[in-house]
Amino acid sequence: MIGRRAALLPGLLATVLLVTAVRAQDLPLPEAAERTAEVIREAGTVYLPIGPFSGGTVPRQRVDGRITSRAWRMPERGLGTLARLAPLREALEKAGWEPVFDCATEGCGGFDFRFATPVLPAPAMFVNIFDYRYFLARRGDEHAMLFVSLAGERAYVQLTHVGSNGGDAPETVAVPAPGPAIEAAGDLAARLLAQGHVVLRGLDFSTGAGSLGDGPHPDLEALAAFMAATPEVRIALVGHTDSVGGLEPNIALSQARAEAVRERLIAVHGVDGTRLDAHGVGFLAPVAPNTTPEGREANRRVEAVLFD
Repeated sequence: MIGRRAALLPGLLATVLLVTAVRAQDLPLPEAAERTAEVIREAGTVYLPIGPFSGGTVPRQRVDGRITSRAWRMPERGLGTLARLAPLREALEKAGWEPVFDCATEGCGGFDFRFATPVLPAPAMFVNIFDYRYFLARRGDEHAMLFVSLAGERAYVQLTHVGSNGGDAPETVAVPAPGPAIEAAGDLAARLLAQGHVVLRGLDFSTGAGSLGDGPHPDLEALAAFMAATPEVRIALVGHTDSVGGLEPNIALSQARAEAVRERLIAVHGVDGTRLDAHGVGFLAPVAPNTTPEGREANRRVEAVLFD
C-alpha cells in the first residue's frame, strides 16, 4: 500500500510553487518578511553540516572567514518549508553557487542534526525539530547555509554566509507574496507518507475558542485531495494546546478544535466522515517548550495522523 501511495508523489510534487526571477545576487523574500537578527564576525570559525546524522555524529566542515548570519520571520500562509526554501536555493544556484548538501527534518537527523547546526538563538530564529529544511552551497572559497523552519503561524529563515574578509553576503529582495499554495498538496502528501503525521498549518482559531475561521486553509484542501487520491486510508485529527490552564479544559479545547477541522473537511471538502476521527490531548504532547511565546504557539496545533 505504501508503494501505491508513493507512486502518487511525482504528480503531487510537480506542483512546486516558483517565484519570479531575481537579480543574480538577490535572494527573494516575501514583502512581509521581518529581519529578526544580523550577526557579523569579521574573522571567525563555523562548522557546517555536510551530511545527515549517522553513526552517532553529524559530519561537518570547518570554514573560516567573515561570518554573516541573518534571520527573518514572516507569516506562514500555509506554504511550508519547501516553498520557502525553493526560490532562495534557485537564486543562489543562478548566481553560481553549487549545492553541497540538502535535507529535510528526519532525512537530516531530526534533533541531533538541528543541534549540530549553527542556528541563531530564539527569538531571532525558532526551529521546530519536526519541520525544517537545510541547504548548504559553495562558490569558490565562500559558503552559504540556508535553514528554514515553521513555528505555529510563522516561518523562519536563516542565511549564514562565510567568505573572505572582503566577501559580501548575498543580498535579499522583497517579492510579492504568492497566492494560494500550489505546492501544498504535494508537500503535505510527502510529509504525511514519510512521517505518518503532519501539522495542519494556517488554521485560524481565536484564542481559547474551538471554532475554525473562514480561511482559506490550503492544508485542508491538500488533505482532502490526498484522501480523494488514496481512498483506502483513514485520518485521525488530533488537537493540541499549550500549557496555559488546567489539563481538563485544554483537552476539551483541543477536542473541539479537532472536531471543527473534521466538520470542515466533511462539509466543505466532501470528505467521507467515516474516514475521519477527532481526538484532543491538550498539552500532553508538546513539540516545543511552553516557556516562550514561540514555543506555546508551536504547541497550539491540529495534526493529521495517517492510519489504515
